[in-house]
This record gives sequence, structure tokens and C-alpha cells, in this order.
Amino acid sequence: MYTRIIFRVIAACLAIYFVTGCGGNKQSSDKTKQVQQTSEFPREKTLYLGGDQWGDPNTFNPLYDWPAWPVRGKDNIMYEPLMTYNLLSGELEPLLAHSLKKSADTISVILDSRAKWSDGVPVTAEDVVFTYEIGLKFKSVVIAFLKDLITGVTTAKVPDPVTDGKTQAEKISFIINKKERNNPLAVLDQLWNIRIVPKHVIDPMLQKVNNDLAEFLKDKMDKNPVVSGPYNLFSYSSEKIVLKRRDDYWGNAALHGGKMPAPEYYIHPIFKSNDHFSVALQQGDLDVSQTFIPRIWMKAKNGVRTWYKDKPYFVPGVIPMLRINCTHYPLTDKNFRRAMAYAINYKEIKDLAVSGYSPDLKPGLILPYGMEKKYFNAEDAEKYGALFDTAKAKEILKKAGYTSLFDKQGNLVEMKDSKGNKVPTLLVTSPAGWTDWEAMVRIAVKSMRRVGIDVREGFVESSIYWQSIPFGNFDLIMHKPDPVEATPSKPWSRFDVVMSSRNWKPQGEKMFENQGRYNNPAAKDYNPTVDKLLKLIPTLTDEAQILKAYHELNVIFMQDQVVLTICFLP
Repeated sequence: MYTRIIFRVIAACLAIYFVTGCGGNKQSSDKTKQVQQTSEFPREKTLYLGGDQWGDPNTFNPLYDWPAWPVRGKDNIMYEPLMTYNLLSGELEPLLAHSLKKSADTISVILDSRAKWSDGVPVTAEDVVFTYEIGLKFKSVVIAFLKDLITGVTTAKVPDPVTDGKTQAEKISFIINKKERNNPLAVLDQLWNIRIVPKHVIDPMLQKVNNDLAEFLKDKMDKNPVVSGPYNLFSYSSEKIVLKRRDDYWGNAALHGGKMPAPEYYIHPIFKSNDHFSVALQQGDLDVSQTFIPRIWMKAKNGVRTWYKDKPYFVPGVIPMLRINCTHYPLTDKNFRRAMAYAINYKEIKDLAVSGYSPDLKPGLILPYGMEKKYFNAEDAEKYGALFDTAKAKEILKKAGYTSLFDKQGNLVEMKDSKGNKVPTLLVTSPAGWTDWEAMVRIAVKSMRRVGIDVREGFVESSIYWQSIPFGNFDLIMHKPDPVEATPSKPWSRFDVVMSSRNWKPQGEKMFENQGRYNNPAAKDYNPTVDKLLKLIPTLTDEAQILKAYHELNVIFMQDQVVLTICFLP
């Protein structure tokens, strides 16, 4: 069994809720039975995974900003990055590149000379340079931010570690853009975040459409794509995505002692809700799921188990949150935002919405666990943070001039501001069918309405949800901002994606960070300290200075209540 590629794919899925299923002999549900009866995939040779694809697959084009599984996300099984990130050790480890070296000006890797594309063409430095230059060339691609991180990519021939220097390998150096950002942390993130694409395939396609990216993206690249990973796309439909093992995968010999991954087929059924995945898991029609399964301890009799035996069944690594559109009235008022934070019953969310799968919430954007724990300041959280306190929420609203009218049954009728104007009803956008998120949103809405805040649920189809985020088409939106996984840059990258005004765009234009449009640099109340700290932290090497900077940034976050953190999850 793979210890680097496939095992990590499975482990990454387990890391969400640490849920696995053992193949059972119970009768399948109608949906999952249909998946199996219409397929030719031997059950003993097929791994069924759930939770990474919601809705019909749209495209498998690797340059698209939100392609279907597994082209997007954490699974390096079609297109591979240069390095992988070990969540337990906090270290970057080899994949397409087998060594890493850092200096004040560059971050360099040596490409594994054994790496090959599925058509037999070697993976070369040209492919790496081409991939990164896509981010430097096209403004609308997800990796367009690279122009702020690096000024260019250089290559050189060096003795190959694979052959003990008997042959040459290619060294690739990323030149840190010290003038614009000077951010080695973010450059390190890209070594595992950016999947390398084949230049000999993509470049001719771009040239054919005169480098018109919009035209190029119309190609779904779903017909035997050229990949470097251990699996390739076999088929897909509205019901499932099927991958087939590449027995000639270069990493079998180079990385895994000649072993192939155990499953010949890798199938992701597409269901409408967490409940469907839960049923499939218990009935043995699903092997691994990263979807929410309530009361997991009750599923043991059906052969479902978790990675860890005791609650919360994982090491916290992610902070689900209600992102706030800070340009929508009354969310422009930080007093209103702080009142919302005090109004939410976080214990109820922990106990009811996520079945206790969360430690107690602490205020701020720094996890008090794992590798981030050293940056967490309990005194700051106590002094500046907002936790459930309905009296405090009402007090803040009253001082800010907000009044609420309730009917005789205690139901909120309307809310008015200090000028007597009716406050518009706010909607919390969240994907329909994501039962744990739906439960979180319902509890948060109920809590806020109890103190007089006029807010309602807004459950939508996943396609609408994903399009709403970058364009800012929401009042509040349930979200786990990228990068979702633990990365070399945490917790800095979490602050950056929530608070940075660096690439500010008005609502309606696409933003990849600060999608709640906090701290408008053109506004009178713009706080330049936020962006200064975000720029400073990645350059620091002295631990005391790093702690001081995180202290200041986290205090600003808590005072301004930029988002509403909900719980801690894997």
C-alpha cells in the first residue's frame, strides 16, 4: 500500500472527520446500488471515496479556478505538485522534486529526474517554469498572485542526487519578489499547492486559441488527459467520477519500492447531501468519506470507525467561519459584528451541529493546538475576544443605537438603527445538503435572532454558493477559507486570506482573499497596520518578534470582528 501518495490521499480524507467504512454485505440504498449495478468495477479492486465532489463535474481543466475532483483540492493523484506537506511533522517532503533549499533571495528545488508524464514524456524544468509563468502571464487564473511573490523562475544543471552525481538533474529556483511582498512563507506554500502541468500539451492548446485563456478554458480536458500522478480520469457523469490506476506511474519505482496503489479504480459517487454519504458508508458502498457523520460512535456496529478513538477524533486544523461582507449595511459597523459574535451559542453548535467533534472555541484566528499553539495568547483571547454572552450582545446593540421589535410570542419582527430606519434582513448563505453546515447556520441564526438581530438562513445549490464567494455576493456566508489544509505558512495565511487588502476589488469583481471586503484601502477608516503586519510576518526570523506581530494582528482581528469563527475542525 502506498505510504506517500495513496495512503496520504486516504489519510487526508480521514483528517476531515476521520471516518472510514468497511465493506459490508447489507442491502445498498437505491442510489448507491445504481452506482454499482451499472458499473464494471470489481468491488475488491475499487476504492469508493465520498465528500470531495458536490454537484455535476464541470471541467477537469487544470487552469480552471474551480475544476472537478480530483483536479482541485488536496489529492495529488492526477496532477502533482513539486512537494507534499506532512501535516504531522510540518515538513515539506519530496514528490516531483526531491530536495528543497532556502536562502534569503530564492527557494530552490531539484527536480526528480525519474518523473514522467502519462504519455512517457519526462517531466522537466520547462514544465515547472511554464506552469508558474501561467500565473505571471494571465491575470484571471487562480495563481495570478504569483507575480507578487516571485519575479521569475530560473533553471540550472546540477549533479543528480538520484544517481549520486553520475548524471545531471535540473535545479529550479524561485526568485523571491522582495520589492513587492518578500514572502518566503507564501512561496513555500505554492510548492505543494500548485500542480505542475505538461507544457508540451498545454502550450500548443493555448497557441491554437491565440493565448485566449477564456477560450482555452472551454476545453474540459476530460479525454485521456496527460498527467503525472498515479491515476487518470476514466469516466464521469452526474452520478460519479471514476479514476483508473496507471500501472506505469513513475512513482511506483521511484518513490514506493516498485509497489502500486492497491485500488485499480478510484470512484467518487456524487450524492445530494451528507445523509446519502452516511448511508452509503454504513452499508459498505463507500470506503472513505470526509463528509459529516453525526454521532459517529453509534455507527461502529455497521463497521464504520474513526482514525482516533476518542473525541474530538482529530487534531484541529481548520476554523469554519461565517464570513462577513463588511461593505453591506449594517455589517459595516464593527459594533454590530461584535454583537453577532457574542450572540452565537458556540456550545450548542459544538454539541448539536457537529456532534461534539470540536474542542471548545477560543476567540481569534490562531488555533490553540498543534504547530500554531505557540502563537496563541490566552490573555489576548480573554481580554479582546467575543464568546457567547447574550447580555453582552444586547448591551452592544443598545449602545450602538439598535432597537428590536418582538411580537407577543417573542419572535423578532424587525430591527431599527439609531436613525429609526429599518435594518435590512441579512441572509447567511450556505450550501444546501451540507447537513453539518446547515445545522451550524440554523443555530447561529436562531441565536442572533434571540438578541434582536434580523438574520435568516439562505441555503443554495453548491454551484451558486461557490460563485458567490469570490464576487462578494453575500451578506454572510458559511465558509472554510483556503488554504483549508495545514500549510507551512499557517497561521499567517489564514489572516492573509481573511484580512488582506492587497488586491482589493469592489463587490462584483473577483477576489481570492479578503472576500468579505474588510478594511477598504480607499476608505477613511482604513487601518494600514493590518497590511503592514501581514507583509512583515513572513520576513521575520526572530521568534519574539513573530509572537509580538501575531499578538498585534490577532488583537485587531478580535476588535474588528472581521469574521465570525464557529468551531475548530480538522
